[in-house]
Amino acid sequence: MTAADRALGVGIGWRPEIAEAVEALAAAGGVDWVEAVAENVCPGHLHPSLARLRERGVTVVPHGVSLGLGGADRPDPGKLADLAARAEALGAPLVTEHIAFVRAGGPLTASPRLEAGHLLPVPRTREALDVLCENVRIAQDALPVPLALENIAALFSWPGEEMSEGRFLAELVERTGVRLLIDVANLHTNHVNRGEDPAKALAELPVEAIAYVHVAGGIERDGVWHDTHAHPVPRAVLDVLADLASRVSPPGVLLERDDDFPPPGELASEVAVIRETVTAGAGARHRTPPSEGGAARPRPEPGAAQSGARERLALAQTALLAGLVAGAPVPHGFDAARLRVQSRALAAKRAGVVAKVAPELPEILGDGYRPAFTGYASGRPMRDGYRRDALDFAEHLLSRDLPADRAARRELTDWWRERAGVRPPGRTARLLRAARTAWTGARA
Repeated sequence: MTAADRALGVGIGWRPEIAEAVEALAAAGGVDWVEAVAENVCPGHLHPSLARLRERGVTVVPHGVSLGLGGADRPDPGKLADLAARAEALGAPLVTEHIAFVRAGGPLTASPRLEAGHLLPVPRTREALDVLCENVRIAQDALPVPLALENIAALFSWPGEEMSEGRFLAELVERTGVRLLIDVANLHTNHVNRGEDPAKALAELPVEAIAYVHVAGGIERDGVWHDTHAHPVPRAVLDVLADLASRVSPPGVLLERDDDFPPPGELASEVAVIRETVTAGAGARHRTPPSEGGAARPRPEPGAAQSGARERLALAQTALLAGLVAGAPVPHGFDAARLRVQSRALAAKRAGVVAKVAPELPEILGDGYRPAFTGYASGRPMRDGYRRDALDFAEHLLSRDLPADRAARRELTDWWRERAGVRPPGRTARLLRAARTAWTGARA
């Protein structure tokens, strides 16, 4: 039995905002392990809370969000090296990432690079699966510990999909041997948003490949389920967890909470309910029905994807992402209404992250911050991460003599100058930026 096969138990997502509560839960035996967002871990300077947890023997698993293994490009060697370094710094038994794409454009399409700032669904086609399998094998070869991949929540579907979610995941496992991180909240999200049956997905999965399980809350608005990680876990998600636990004993189950954190007592209660649900599911365990996918397929060697597959996937993902973040037309075959919901959600997430990265901006702009940022984000994709986004947003306002309040504009100018190291843009610079933005939109 490898380290990755050992039972983890019931855990919670570690976040700096609830670090003290997580440590208290671990000390009291309320949680057995934790998961930390990999990009927030500094290998040479672990957060003191994570260091204390490690000293107490608590397992910490790094969970990546930016690799984009479902994208058309091969995995970035630097990002793989960073993920490997975090796994080694934490002494982790495995690392996890997502079956998603997070960026598009670039050399494969001879167009500007676009960043989503969010996990977006991969088309469930055989050609996209070929590309994904190659990317997974590259990642596996670069990592010092086993890799597990998570199914994501989605607001929309790709046209022309050829497989169900369960069959897509089963073939991915058959061809690469990768482990699975099954998010039961995401199965519920896809049930509401895409009409997919969680029970059917679980029946098609190779449940023996599950490394651990995510559980999280969300909210339904206007018939769309938003996987917020900021609300209590609903009964419907617990029911999917119970179904999974009735089929297999998951090595680990973890509560995710990313925002609007409740008091420690409520966190402890949610973890306890999850533990009880797994126990109850185990009591009702029945023999798992045979997979509907048939015999395992042979594992092609790296580079076996059909010629041109990456380029075709790149063009499709770039067109979609340009429609979501750069104001381009909605690609043919997509649900335009759903893409508008997704576009607004992406802008809202950007606004929230920028507010955390640069908390002075909402302080300066007050109630006008959110509408100003979402207006700016409409048609203006992120260039180079959230810190750059904050500077670009401030420059955008100043170039338009905003905010209208002179004192607030002066304060924003000082903030921008301190961080950008240059004078605010004059008329010529504003005209050049407008021309560059128009050209970038046309190329996308």
